[in-house]
Amino acid sequence: MSNTEQQNGSGGGGEEKKGESSGRQVTMEELGQHGSQGDLWLLVDGKVYDVTKFMDEHPGGDEVLTAEAGKDATEAFEDVGHSDDARSLLPGMLVGSIEGGVEKAKKTASSANQTIQKNGNPALMFIPLALLGAWFAYKHMQQ
Repeated sequence: MSNTEQQNGSGGGGEEKKGESSGRQVTMEELGQHGSQGDLWLLVDGKVYDVTKFMDEHPGGDEVLTAEAGKDATEAFEDVGHSDDARSLLPGMLVGSIEGGVEKAKKTASSANQTIQKNGNPALMFIPLALLGAWFAYKHMQQ
C-alpha cells in the first residue's frame, strides 16, 4: 500500500464495504490537524470520516460540520437524528478508527445511560397507563 493510499484510508480497492473498518488508527492530534474547510475530518462513534467533499452537499450547511472538527462529534451527530440514507454515506468517507475508540464509545454510551437516569425514572411512564386503566374499570363498574 502506498503512502497516499494509507493517508486516504483506502486499501488499494478504494471502496469500503458497509460495516468494514480500514484498520487505520488515527490519533486525536491527527484528527485536529484536519479541521479546515478544505480538509475536514470528523469523529463519530470511534470512527474518523473525511467529510471534505460532502461539505457543500450537507443539508445543515458546512458550519455545522466545521463546528465539530477536531473533536468527538458523536453526540451532535446522534442528536440530529440522521436518517438511514445519511448513515449509508459514512462508509464511503471512512478514514479509520480513533486510537482508543472502543473505550471512547463505551464512555459515550455510559454517559447516555446516566443522562436517561438523571432525567427521570422510566417506570413513571406507566402512571398514565395505570390511571387510564383505573378510569376504564370505574366506567365499567358504573354500567
